[in-house]
Formats: sequence, structure tokens, C-alpha cells
Amino acid sequence: MLLLLQNRGRMTAEELASELDVSVRTVYRDIEALSSAGVPVYADRGRTGGYQLLGGFRTRLTGLTEQEAKALALAGLPGAAAELGLGTVLAAAQLKLDAALPTELRAGARELAERFYLDVPGWHRGIERLDQLTDVADAVWRSRRIRVDYRRWDDSAVERVLEPLGLVLKAGNWYLAARCEGDERTYRVSRIDGLSDLGEEFSRPEGFDLAEYWREWSARFERRLYPRTATVRVTPLGRELVPVYLGSVGARALRETATEPDSGGWSRVELPVEPGAPALGELLHFGPELEVLAPAELREQVAEAVARMGALYG
Repeated sequence: MLLLLQNRGRMTAEELASELDVSVRTVYRDIEALSSAGVPVYADRGRTGGYQLLGGFRTRLTGLTEQEAKALALAGLPGAAAELGLGTVLAAAQLKLDAALPTELRAGARELAERFYLDVPGWHRGIERLDQLTDVADAVWRSRRIRVDYRRWDDSAVERVLEPLGLVLKAGNWYLAARCEGDERTYRVSRIDGLSDLGEEFSRPEGFDLAEYWREWSARFERRLYPRTATVRVTPLGRELVPVYLGSVGARALRETATEPDSGGWSRVELPVEPGAPALGELLHFGPELEVLAPAELREQVAEAVARMGALYG
């Protein structure tokens, strides 16, 4: 209750009871206990009243469990923080956290940090290092309208006026969620060639949730990226290779569509595939561990490619 009041300000007894899953009577009792313990909590009476801490009161970082302290050691992304110009800020915060933790919890957190390390990018690409990223981040922090020179996927150049809403780091790549001409859109930061601050603040959309926006946008992007489905059958090894070659899309297809293995060990799966030539390349990765059953034209393309490869190798 103390942490809720500290972080949210004024809250009614009903709000506290709902948040803590207790009765209002319990809230009254615990408020009295906090007050008796010397915590400066007071009540505003009336229809819009509630409980509130005396201005400026803060509790120390007490009550952390050993597991919570260890989890905090994994919470930071130092590489990403450095990209955003927050590397020294993160280091200072970690020092303050270490100083506030009891000795036994501090030792446990350091022990975990020595044994686990989070490396975000994949093997074949690193985190993008971009001159514009800190400026974009600054515009996000300060809700500043910006003008950008942007390269689209076909390498054509456009100019856009953006209201930056948030930054997302996905597999080593930075993406900007922004409002443009009244619509919420996503831009890859590496394609921003130039940026200027227009000197104007904007009001963020009420209720905008960056995590929810990113989930919805990712789902739409995935549907565009994989607009059709191939019916295939895979060997046990092919089944293991599906998430390796197709990532989370393949893993979900296995969970949702894979049949039980037949007597020969083969399973049938409905795999999302890209349009055109990329689909052929994806399926050829599997070699003899996957057979395309449908659509017929895709099966024919795979058969033709395999025949050409057979002729090439004699």
C-alpha cells in the first residue's frame, strides 16, 4: 500500500482495495497501522478525496526479496541504454541501487550478473549504431514534432513530419512508433537520413500503449510478410528445424497446426510462407526433411528446383 501511494499519489480506499485484492475494511485498518508506524499518510474527505502521503515522503528500498534483487540485475540493457545516450545514467542508477540493497541481497544480485548476460541481436547482425537515434529518443522524451528524410523499402526518399511516440528495439534493429498525418505508423530508424526539430511540442494520444501498439503492428506486419500458407509434411528432424528456419512464425504453426507423427514419423503442418521466390528458398532449406503437398504450383516449383540441383550434381 505504501508503494502504491508513493508511486501513484492520491488513491481512494476502494481503489486501494481493488489493487491489493482486499476489503475496504482492511484498507482502513492498514492505513491506521501505517500512520501509527510514523508514515505521514493523511485522508482528504469528500467525494473526490482519498489517501495520500505527505509531500516528498519516500520510503527506502526495503522489502526486496532475494529473487527480486536478482531479477533487477537482469533488467537492464546496457547496450541499448548506451545507444539512447543513457549509458552513464544507467550506470549511476545501478550504483545507487547497489548502495540501497542490504548486503546479502547485493551479493546475490552481483552473483547473478556474473553468471547471466543478455545479448539481444542475432548472430548475423548487430545492434544498429545510428547518428539519429539519440535525437529521435530526445524527441520521444520531450514530445517534440520532427521532420525527417526517410528512405522507404524500395529506396525512394520521402519527407515526413512525425510526432514520435516511442522506440522499440527488435532483434538488434530500432523502430520508431510515430503519428504522421493523424495515423500511427512505424519507421525503421536506420532509414532516417536526416532529422530536424521543428520546435513544437505535441500532445500524446490519450491512452496510447506502446507495447500494445507494437503487438498489433507486428501481427499485421507478419500477415503481410506471410500472405499464404503451404501444406507440408516434415520428418522429426524437419519438425525441429521449422522454428530454426522460420522463427516464431514457424513455432506457432507447429503448435497450432501440426498433426501427430504417422507410422513413418512424418507430421503434417500448415506453414505460412512468403510470396514468390523467397518461399521457394525457405522451403529448400529443409532438404529431404520436408515435402510440399500444396499448393500445387509451389510443389512444382520445389520439384523443378530439386531436379535442376540433381542434374547439376550428376
